[in-house]
Amino acid sequence: MSFHGLPADLSTYEVKLAETAAELAAAAVLRRAVFCEEQSLFEGDDRDSIDDYAETIVALNPEGEVVGTVRIHEEAPRLWWGSRLAVDRRYRRIAQLGAGLIRCAVSTANGRGCDQFLALVQAQNEPLFHRLQWESLAFEDHHGMPHVKMQADLAAYPVGMDLRPCVLAAE
Repeated sequence: MSFHGLPADLSTYEVKLAETAAELAAAAVLRRAVFCEEQSLFEGDDRDSIDDYAETIVALNPEGEVVGTVRIHEEAPRLWWGSRLAVDRRYRRIAQLGAGLIRCAVSTANGRGCDQFLALVQAQNEPLFHRLQWESLAFEDHHGMPHVKMQADLAAYPVGMDLRPCVLAAE
């Protein structure tokens, strides 16, 4: 089954660390589309100082187009954060894309010695993170929108995905 003409074979999608300037630029365009234009959380650009050292993970469709992104960074030794999770509006019905980005983000950090992985998650996305073995820690307002501070159960995210493409498979 495909959604609005999109390929249904999820093995044709790839989730990986961004490797090229083009992938990084496309991820930035997608983030602006989601967080600035769609959600109006930021005016003009969502870039902040974390982007100076964060790593970007991208989801690519079969044509190599960036259709999802998330960034990860180590805030303190062994304490990692994920943020700016975005999936192109046209691809949101493929639930495994968001989940694949989350899995790749946490597994990558876990492979680098992460002891704790946190994220501020928009409240409407809390159920998805619960299904992916995350725990809710606190509720707070962030950029005028309800968010939940959440923590990943690292045992659910095997080490070994670090620096290798994470090919999606139907669940």
